[in-house]
Amino acid sequence: MPGVFQFTVDEVAAEAAAAAHEGIQAVLLFGIPTDKNEGAEQAYAANGIVQRAVRAIKKTAPGLLVITDVCLCEYMSHGHCGVVADGKILNDESLELLAKAAVSHAAAGADIVAPSDMMDGRVAAIRAALDGAGFKETVIMSYAAKFCSAYYGPFRDAAESAPQFGDRRSYQMDFANAEEALREVALDIQESADIVMVKPGLPYLDLLWRVKERFQMPTAVYNVSGEYAMLKAAAQNGWLNERDAVMELMTAFKRAGADLIITYWARQVAGWLK
Repeated sequence: MPGVFQFTVDEVAAEAAAAAHEGIQAVLLFGIPTDKNEGAEQAYAANGIVQRAVRAIKKTAPGLLVITDVCLCEYMSHGHCGVVADGKILNDESLELLAKAAVSHAAAGADIVAPSDMMDGRVAAIRAALDGAGFKETVIMSYAAKFCSAYYGPFRDAAESAPQFGDRRSYQMDFANAEEALREVALDIQESADIVMVKPGLPYLDLLWRVKERFQMPTAVYNVSGEYAMLKAAAQNGWLNERDAVMELMTAFKRAGADLIITYWARQVAGWLK
C-alpha cells in the first residue's frame, strides 16, 4: 500500500485544488519525511514536508481550510507517537516537540492543527505555544477520544508509521472503556480544544453521540482506513452497493452528532450530493 496514497508537494497541491473545485471545504495533511530519527526533527522543520505542502496548497487553493495532523510517529525512527527512552514513552518530553510542530504548521499557514498523539497535556502545551508565537487564531482540533484500534492498519502501512516495537496501548485508549474516553474529552476541552474528535468512527457511534450530547462542542469523527477498506472490499466483490452503503454510513455519523466527518470518500460524497 505505501505509495498509493502518497503525494509529492506539487501533487498534493494539485489534488487539493481539484478537491476545492469539487466542493470540499477542508483537507487533513499527514507527512512522511525522507529522513526519520529519534528526535523527530522533520516534524517541526520550517522546510519539512507538511510545512511545504501547506504553503503550496495555500497558493493553489487559498479558500481551502488546511488541517495538519500533529504527531511524531511518522517522523520517529521507532514509529511511536512520543519520545522513547529505555522502551518507555516519555510524555512530558514529547510535549515540547509536539508544540514546536504545531507552531511550525501555523507559521506555514495551517488553519487548524490536530494533535493525534494522545500525550497527556498536549492541548494545553500546544495552545500556550501557539499563543506565545502570535497564532492565537489557529484552531486546535483534538483527537480527544482516540482508541487503540485494529482499524488503523491500512493507514499505518501507507503512512509508514507502524511502531517498530510494542504497541500504543499505553497512550491510546482501551476500546472497552467509555468513561475514560469521556474524561479525556473533558480534559481536552479544559485545555482549550476548539473541536474534539472521536476516532475510529463506525464502531464508536455510541461515544460520538455521548460526546456531542454531553459537551455540546464542535465534534469531528474520523472514518478510518480499516472502515474504508472493508466497505471498499465488499463493494468490489459485489456484496454491497458502494454509493448506498457510504451514504448510509455518512448519514449515521451525522445523525450521531458529527459536525465534521473526516473520510477518504469525501470527494465522491461531494459529487454524489450534487
